[in-house]
Amino acid sequence: MEILEIEIQTDDLVETETFYSDVLGLQLARKRQNSISFLAGHSTLTFIKSNKLNPKYHFAFNIPNNKLDEAIIWARTKLNLIENADNEIVANFESWNARAIYFYDNNKNILEFIARFDIDNSTDKPFNISSIQSISEIGIVTDAPIKLADKLVEDYNLNYFSKGAKSESFASIGDDNGLFIIVKTNRNWFPTEQKSEKHFTRIRIATNGLTKIITMTEENTSR
Repeated sequence: MEILEIEIQTDDLVETETFYSDVLGLQLARKRQNSISFLAGHSTLTFIKSNKLNPKYHFAFNIPNNKLDEAIIWARTKLNLIENADNEIVANFESWNARAIYFYDNNKNILEFIARFDIDNSTDKPFNISSIQSISEIGIVTDAPIKLADKLVEDYNLNYFSKGAKSESFASIGDDNGLFIIVKTNRNWFPTEQKSEKHFTRIRIATNGLTKIITMTEENTSR
């Protein structure tokens, strides 16, 4: 599954443009009165204007699997990397065969660079923002993760992630290229104590040769 675009909300389009254009350095894709979009590899990241919602999300970017150390050096010149409970900045996901680092954007969204070793995407090029290959994860928050995950699997012909755990508070759908991370409302977003929140999210994916659009409402029922 590939995530082609995510649309999420922000109360401040101006500061969001400053962060993603000037701090991260993503290429501007389009700018409208009430939205702004950036290119992230072959994915598009779109922010839609919200009003006093202060929405917070979690999403991740796939990077080349041999460039995490370079990504850390690059990120430290621009960002404050988030430490986990062990005071480490690198999370090692053994069951996923992946390693990741985390940081906040201007909205206090939790962003992630993840290197997945089961994807053949290593490169000799030095790491920079153009090393981002795609949006690899988007967090979806709901009161009943398994119920929502089952519905998404059935309605959109998707699959549970073969490496992912499945519980009443967590489920994952997709594969190494693109994942829905479905968590229970108020669950802490790893590696922080920031509580997960339900907010509007629209996701455009490509799977099995088809493009599909999934919209999550603030109640987080898909339509």
